[in-house]
Amino acid sequence: MRHIMLPFQTPPSSICILRLSAIGDCCHTLALVRVIQRAWPETRITWVTGKLEAGLFADLPGVEVIPFDKGQGWRGYRDLWRRLAGRRFDALLHLQAALRASIATLGIRAGVKLGFDRERANDGQWLFTNHKVPSPASPHVLDGFLAFARELGIQDLTPDWQLPISAEHQAWAKEKIGGKPTLLICAAASKPFKNWTAAGYAALADHAAARGMQVYLCGGPAKLERDLAAEIRRLSRSKPVDLVGQTSLKQLLALIKEASLVLAPDTGPTHMATMVGTPVIGLYAHHNPARTGPYLARDRVVSVYQELIEAETGKPLDQLSWRTRLKDPDAMARLPIARVIARFDEYWQQMAGSIENPE
Repeated sequence: MRHIMLPFQTPPSSICILRLSAIGDCCHTLALVRVIQRAWPETRITWVTGKLEAGLFADLPGVEVIPFDKGQGWRGYRDLWRRLAGRRFDALLHLQAALRASIATLGIRAGVKLGFDRERANDGQWLFTNHKVPSPASPHVLDGFLAFARELGIQDLTPDWQLPISAEHQAWAKEKIGGKPTLLICAAASKPFKNWTAAGYAALADHAAARGMQVYLCGGPAKLERDLAAEIRRLSRSKPVDLVGQTSLKQLLALIKEASLVLAPDTGPTHMATMVGTPVIGLYAHHNPARTGPYLARDRVVSVYQELIEAETGKPLDQLSWRTRLKDPDAMARLPIARVIARFDEYWQQMAGSIENPE
């Protein structure tokens, strides 16, 4: 492999970025892509991502988005490698410390393959790269991604998340919202232990409705998400509108953009809200929100992580690894409803003030 010195002294002609999943991490990848585009507008960027994720990011201007279907097993790898056959990139940014992603890099030719340093390179990722990116002082996942841009030689790391939303999807979302103050509850994460209680969501929905907001439940078509939405509606007096399983990712993004406020646990819609500038309340217990929280609203989350992890480990938070996860599978049930409602009220006061005193 031809050795390329970093940082680049002149903009490279081509870069390949590998981040397959999940939606939240791909939202962070979008910010990295935009930083590179802003610094090096002539550099050709190819992004290899998951089939689901590609559906959201395929229209990103100036970027070749290549879907990888992990559900096809080895055929998925062969299809990817065949598509990239004969191509060579100046750099590969390997942003996923998972073995299935590392295997995909075997068929991607690049002058230099950047990956995480040993502190972050899970699943032997360090074996598949030849340049290790030092971990930044900040533990947030996005800052870890932006460190790749710094390693390339880019100085301005200010993130932005510009992603086109079609006129069709914008019109659909505007019709759904109807210009009314709207709370969007995306209640379910892919891992059930990250979810708050149906009783908690129902109580907040009723509280928001009493303040004059319309409340929508959103999410994917999985049975867990549909069942949780049904239980929230059963327990609530206000009966929020159930849109779970009825939106594509692009429709969901448009709906999030039109909403007044989003509430979600540690899952993709918290970061989708960041992408489109919608206020968001994230709910956390198992992971440190300083690492996985909504990037621009980390100080506005509701979290019991610190108190529970210190009780579980017997150590103060600053003595624990940034990746330390709470083991209690029922930790989210210990997130007090009163604290979530209090955080909502802070936002509601701001929203009510903006309605009364429009610019």
